[in-house]
Amino acid sequence: MAHYRQLGDIPRKRHTQHRTPEGGLYYEELMGEEGFTSDSSLLYHRGIPSAVVDARPWELPDQATTPNHPLLPRHLKLHRLFGEEWKGTDVVAGRRLVLGNADVRISYAVAGAPSELYRNGLGDECVYVESGSASVETVFGILEVGPGDYVIIPRATTHRWVPTGDGPLRAYCIEANSHITPPKRYLSRFGQLLEHAPYCERDLRGPAGPLLVDGADVDVLVKHRGPHGVVGTRYTVPHHPFDVVGWDGCLYPYAFNIADFEPITGRIHQPPPAHQVFEGTNFVICNFVPRKVDYHPLSIPVPYYHANVDSDEVMFYCGGDYEARKGSGIGQGSISLHPGGHTHGPQPGAYERSIGAEFFDELAVMVDTFRPLELGEGGTATEDPGYPWSWSGGRGPGR
Repeated sequence: MAHYRQLGDIPRKRHTQHRTPEGGLYYEELMGEEGFTSDSSLLYHRGIPSAVVDARPWELPDQATTPNHPLLPRHLKLHRLFGEEWKGTDVVAGRRLVLGNADVRISYAVAGAPSELYRNGLGDECVYVESGSASVETVFGILEVGPGDYVIIPRATTHRWVPTGDGPLRAYCIEANSHITPPKRYLSRFGQLLEHAPYCERDLRGPAGPLLVDGADVDVLVKHRGPHGVVGTRYTVPHHPFDVVGWDGCLYPYAFNIADFEPITGRIHQPPPAHQVFEGTNFVICNFVPRKVDYHPLSIPVPYYHANVDSDEVMFYCGGDYEARKGSGIGQGSISLHPGGHTHGPQPGAYERSIGAEFFDELAVMVDTFRPLELGEGGTATEDPGYPWSWSGGRGPGR
């Protein structure tokens, strides 16, 4: 995000001496992307940020995946994944993998406990808060987040999630093997969000702080690349990582609320790119929000049937009433997976019922991937076996 921010105590010139009140030196860290050729920030630490006193394996939750074969559309009911154990579960270690490929992993967590300190060394994270609230404590400061917030956390940002409400914190976690940014078509050549973008810099909330915590021999969980996929390491560092007295730059975590997305509508049905909010390498993130719908006198407001031959489409239903899926059993907390090679569209009857509608009260987060997705253990554990046959009146094998 090329929107510059400055927080806390920094020197007038970069890469120059920055003295503590006692006369010692703060330690400058450049956190930057793409080999010093893209966005970066400079952080000023009280301790040496490279210091580690121990390292040992961190056993990740099950990361195994199963191919979607035979090729089927699928309905996954994520609210079945957690019972009362959510009270002792955290957003990091408690994630259950739902879908994944070599570019992106989608997990779900229901949490009531603070997470340990954590950073993702594989890529950026986009965590959508379905419900509940939390303080996201980071080396850049604190983000207070709640329902409808997307939380974008850059790769290698040390942070932790601390639930703050009475009820469960429900988090839909999109982990990239790349960076997650606003769509390029919404940005000027210098990185400003343009007039036709459905949101602008005013809608983005940066961290408050600085956040300074004392402590010695603190553990930090690191997710990173291994010889055969994703692995984890548990570092012990000699001083608490939340020791940044100030920072500035264009790389930092931020929050954006889905209610601040201004929908793009038209006389006839608008295709999914009109709903795009972010993108990563080989995937995009879109959202469907409450909006006025098509107003041509002969319009059909629900989507046409479509074979998006280059993508798998994942829809997470997180509010309202999604018009095109009525009658399918899909509801709050559901995921639909419509894979490339399968023509998908509205459920039987939805096409006709939508005629004359003027407004859709629906809320959904969509991920389209350009490589096939496989099912994680959280996906296989929550599948609705009748969904693939729902366009045929329930007629399927053995039915």
